Amino acid sequence: MSTIAAISTAPGNGGIGIIRMSGKECFSILEKIFIPKQKQNIEEISGYTMKYGWIVHPKTKEVIDEVLVSFFKSPKSYTTEDMCEINSHGGMVVEEQILEQCLLAGAELAEPGEFTKRAFLNGRIDLSQAEGIIDLINAKTKQEAKASLNQLQGMLSQRIQGIRKQLLSMMADIEASIDYPEYDEVPEITNQKMTEELEKIEEELIKLEKSFDSGKILKEGIKTVIIGKPNAGKSSLLNAILKEERAIVSRIEGTTRDTIEEMVHLKGIPLKLIDTAGIRNTKDEIEKIGVEKAIQLSENADLVIAIFDNTKPLEEEDKRILEMIENKKAIILLNKIDEKDIHLENTDEMQQIHKPIIKISAKTQEGLEQLYEQILSLFQLNEIELDSGDVITNIRHKNQIRKAIDDLENAKQAIKENMPVDIIAVAIKQSLEDLSSITGENVSEDIIQEIFSKFCLGK
Repeated sequence: MSTIAAISTAPGNGGIGIIRMSGKECFSILEKIFIPKQKQNIEEISGYTMKYGWIVHPKTKEVIDEVLVSFFKSPKSYTTEDMCEINSHGGMVVEEQILEQCLLAGAELAEPGEFTKRAFLNGRIDLSQAEGIIDLINAKTKQEAKASLNQLQGMLSQRIQGIRKQLLSMMADIEASIDYPEYDEVPEITNQKMTEELEKIEEELIKLEKSFDSGKILKEGIKTVIIGKPNAGKSSLLNAILKEERAIVSRIEGTTRDTIEEMVHLKGIPLKLIDTAGIRNTKDEIEKIGVEKAIQLSENADLVIAIFDNTKPLEEEDKRILEMIENKKAIILLNKIDEKDIHLENTDEMQQIHKPIIKISAKTQEGLEQLYEQILSLFQLNEIELDSGDVITNIRHKNQIRKAIDDLENAKQAIKENMPVDIIAVAIKQSLEDLSSITGENVSEDIIQEIFSKFCLGK
């Protein structure tokens, strides 16, 4: 493979910049553009060391910058190839000039994610670990970062390999019974035994698949739509949660006509809050669009917070809102308890809806902590055990696990129908292939290219 180079630090001004090179010709290219203060043969330089000196033009020897160069020798490097990292002064002009010298001296510009791709192709990490790297870079919360780090450290890979080992053991017994049916030493594979083993493996896969619900929340957040009549306190609630005056609050009805979206972290969990127009019948065309948008968003939300004015009896619009959330994951808030409490929670309509009801004051923030705890409880976020490595956050992994489960179901059905054992083996083999694609042992070049195209340059 060619020697590649790229800027690894983010665009913009900073204290330092890093230009990375990797490949067989890395050190010979570096010799053309780097003059160390203390001359030493590259072969004599140990890996994991740094040298101080200057980057120069390969032909004119004009000094470009004063630098520190880190040396990483094969196979003990990020890519397992010879690597170096040129630590320069920050700033795009300096970094681009140094990269230009690397290219002039013989390196090629790296593609997005090509350093990590080489780490994968050279066997230092598997594909799920590579995906953990990009998830770690893009993490928005500590929990998401921790889940990504677990994946990078191979926790998911170990789980998948453990399951594959069980399936491979089954396949070995099946193959032996097919090839050597006359030998007494070959263990007997009964339908009952195969079914029991398949159910045990399937149970592990289902647990992993279900963990995606929590993993998706860690990665994307809970899409939370706030709905209610005009002046129920939607915007005041948004401001109270954000702890800033983000939305205009007025006693004039219909102030909010479009959606306001903000991301907030709730005990480490990202919450995508969407304030909407008040639900009511209106002749105002602009407000009508806002109401329709509010209804549509609530239908697609992970969570709906329905807020009601607890100082007034329920009206038709309130009852319409209760109907909207009947089949949704929702929390009912009875607002303005600092002004008056007419106990709306005791009305037939509220009792029949069977949703959590919390009394709050968006003005004084009373009841907000109870709201937060209810959200955590609804999504079982307190039960996420990141240390076990049982949480998957990647939709590709979930899809492959689902395929593997379906294949095991096919194998069990074949057993139930007393199909030949080699037919059962085909379904189990397919399940093995589905799981192999998670770690990259069985995956197409197109999928590999798609995954690494999401990386930034220099990673």
